[in-house]
Amino acid sequence: MGVVTDVLVNEKSYTVPMATEEPSVIAACSNGTKMIRNCGGIQSKLSEGLLRGQIVFMNVTDQIHIKEKIDQSTEEIFIQAEKSYPSIVKRGGGLKRIQVRQFPEDDSFLSVDLLVDTKDAMGANILNSILEGVADLFRQWFDDEILFSILSNYATESLVTATCEVDFSSLSKTGDLEAGKLVAEKIAAASQLAQIDPYRATTHNKGIMNGIEAVVLATGNDTRAVAASAHAYAVKGKYRGLSEWKLTADGLTGTIELPLAIGTVGGAISVLPKAQAALELLNVTTSKELAEVIAAVGLTQNLAALRALVTDGIQKGHMSLQARSLAMSIGAKGSEIDLIAEKLKSGLMNQEQALAFLLELRQS
Repeated sequence: MGVVTDVLVNEKSYTVPMATEEPSVIAACSNGTKMIRNCGGIQSKLSEGLLRGQIVFMNVTDQIHIKEKIDQSTEEIFIQAEKSYPSIVKRGGGLKRIQVRQFPEDDSFLSVDLLVDTKDAMGANILNSILEGVADLFRQWFDDEILFSILSNYATESLVTATCEVDFSSLSKTGDLEAGKLVAEKIAAASQLAQIDPYRATTHNKGIMNGIEAVVLATGNDTRAVAASAHAYAVKGKYRGLSEWKLTADGLTGTIELPLAIGTVGGAISVLPKAQAALELLNVTTSKELAEVIAAVGLTQNLAALRALVTDGIQKGHMSLQARSLAMSIGAKGSEIDLIAEKLKSGLMNQEQALAFLLELRQS
């Protein structure tokens, strides 16, 4: 667990905790943060912030009858939903919309979707309780069998969009405009490739999720749910990159859009001391604010990865940190770590070689 400092989102500076097995993720995000902060930071916005739950009928014989009954009885459904979890309604949340979805591929299924505002909670228990309550009402109305009632992790009503601008000089390690312009052109080209090649898009998005999942995990949220939703959203016609970088007259404009159903209370968040510490460090007041910061981290992580990829290559930064990790794994301490890491980077990088360097260092 580490932190990235001075992440500027919506004119507010954050210290962002990240939990990951790979230290280069945090180092890269720190590099990306410096580039973006110098150019005004990131603007990020969550749309509605609703969760979707499904009550699915199977072996349906008359879909029109079910749909008409639901359309005519929305008030009763809202009352039943409130009875199932009254406290969330008192906090301004609860059921907001009802959708009935049919499936052309198989008309024996029918999904009644409840769109629920769970406020700052992760919301799984809240939503599932409401679904079960409404499903009991449906069993009184319909003879058709209910297959199951469960939330969907595809959070299309919780879309977050983050944007930023980065000038040419910030993209160059020396501040040179021409060098920065060349880097910008290559980043834009790599971004375009991720829109047309699913093989590249997969790795492109993996880099984005390096940052997003690290913050999601640190704050006690559900990494698997967030990952599943993001990758499902990446499929529009075919799998594509979640972010895009485009050239402007002065640099690059970056945009990312993805679904993020995030909580700041409830579940593991409320009982894990590390999650509580992470949220205190972040100093966010709502789940909406947290989701906006997480999307900004994803865009930042993507910029850092793309710049490394089109300049020094992605391996250089990885190997530097890997050398330090290897030195520590064989018992190097203090100044020994950097000395052994430097030796490892110039030749073979394995545990046996690291141990030999350590013995040599201590003997001398």
